[in-house]
Amino acid sequence: MPYPLDATAVRAWCGLALESLGRERERIDAINVYPVADGDTGTNLYLTLESAARAVEAAFDGHASTGTSPRLADAIGAMAHGALIGARGNSGTILAQLLRGMTEVLAAADTTGGKGPDTSPESLRKALRRAAASTYEAVAHPVEGTVLTVATAAADAAERADGDAADVARAAHEGARAALRATPGQLAVLGRAGVVDAGGCGLVAVLGALADALSGEVSAAPVVVRADAPLPEAAGCEVPDAGDAGGCAAPDDGGPAFEVIYLLEADDSAVARLRTRLDGLGDSLVVVGGDGLWNVHVHVDDAGAAVEAGIEAGRPYRIRITHFDGASRAKEPVMAARAVVAVVPGDGLAGLCAEAGATTVSVRPGEPPASGELVQAIRQAHAREVMLLPNDADLRHTAAAAAEEARTEGVRVALIPTRSAVQGLAALAVHEPGRSFDEDAVAMTSAAGATRYAELAVAERQSWTMAGVCQAGDVLGLIDGDVAVIGADLAQIAMTVLDRMLSAGGEMVTLVLGAEVPEALGERLERHVRERHLAVDTVVYEGGQYAAPLLIGVE
Repeated sequence: MPYPLDATAVRAWCGLALESLGRERERIDAINVYPVADGDTGTNLYLTLESAARAVEAAFDGHASTGTSPRLADAIGAMAHGALIGARGNSGTILAQLLRGMTEVLAAADTTGGKGPDTSPESLRKALRRAAASTYEAVAHPVEGTVLTVATAAADAAERADGDAADVARAAHEGARAALRATPGQLAVLGRAGVVDAGGCGLVAVLGALADALSGEVSAAPVVVRADAPLPEAAGCEVPDAGDAGGCAAPDDGGPAFEVIYLLEADDSAVARLRTRLDGLGDSLVVVGGDGLWNVHVHVDDAGAAVEAGIEAGRPYRIRITHFDGASRAKEPVMAARAVVAVVPGDGLAGLCAEAGATTVSVRPGEPPASGELVQAIRQAHAREVMLLPNDADLRHTAAAAAEEARTEGVRVALIPTRSAVQGLAALAVHEPGRSFDEDAVAMTSAAGATRYAELAVAERQSWTMAGVCQAGDVLGLIDGDVAVIGADLAQIAMTVLDRMLSAGGEMVTLVLGAEVPEALGERLERHVRERHLAVDTVVYEGGQYAAPLLIGVE
């Protein structure tokens, strides 16, 4: 029997969509050839929906004590927000925008708590139309034959449908399926590969789950992923200009080296300027969100510049930078031999590690990554062998769990015991994919172990330390994780820490400056090392936002 479009239906939709994408994930990954053949569209969509489902469950948990269910507006809003903060890749970002578009209509129409005529079939028709339109607004250069086309066809079919909300949802699903089958004739790269659009596949699965949730009739029919027949007309399709909104797309013979994704707290005017700047830096630009929170996705050659643009616009966080090697930009996904995955505190370090070829997971203070995030980063590295750098002693168990899970998927993972980002930099500097796996792991572990590390921090409250009692606002100098010096002046504490570390010898000092630290401090410390410790070289890096005020490494 049909069910009303209310909060309970949204909850069921999330669960069914997650199950469907779980079944289809590997098949969708296998046909991922556009915009980059990196074989992770199905996985990215699954993880995006997983985040949405968690948010919806949290909304229901929040009402459990009162014995009531959330309103439709609360449930669909939670679903869209969860997708936004958990969006992965190009496809996941677009899915988040689709859900946001639906939310704009359904939440505004929910004046009766999801139990009256305001949640009628007409509201669903309007929601699907707004969802499709919003994706074109989010994508810098829309291309037909993609998930955008499939979303539009779903909205078209919904508008022609009669009956209740379940009938409208079923019509949207069928319209999406028909549009998906036609995508190889619209995109040259799909026609040559003989597959349909991977992102469109995911949307068909999600819309099928919506129809099942509203109708109560679950269908587990697999999504069509292969073209019905060879499409010679696709091979002769002209390549559009960069700003063309239709036609075919260029084959993926090359392109930017990095995928950069981050959440951004910024106002609308700043985001408008950000779109313009990022559009000049790369391609596959998608910016979704609103109300001060955005998810930014772009492919660029200069990952640092993409992050800096976000810093100028507002406060970027959860920064993820993935390096595309030659294999991941081929027409068919091919596993690379070996890669490095590094957890880094700060956008500057993320850019630095990414430029060295690492896939990075950027974190903010107090927000350590879950093991699932590390597993996904390992998958995104697209390598048979991975060197995992946690760069934090507290992440040892999390990283170990991620490594173990990745091994069950056939990836050989070496967990390099880096307890600080400076140890990670030392390990990355000696990484050599041409060596055997074991030799590379030993060399990276040795380089990390030979690097003493220190950090300067500001005390948040009075507390006891190994160096005595500190007060709120005191500068703390930590060496190898323990407080060794307490004082009031950042530069003086830094010099004291350097002298103590170099008293045991050293050949190289690495300084990583946080965003709030003046550049002159780096120059002053470099001069201090040069004058007090002969034959010791110094390198200075900018750690950027969310890095500690100062990180020190001595090799």
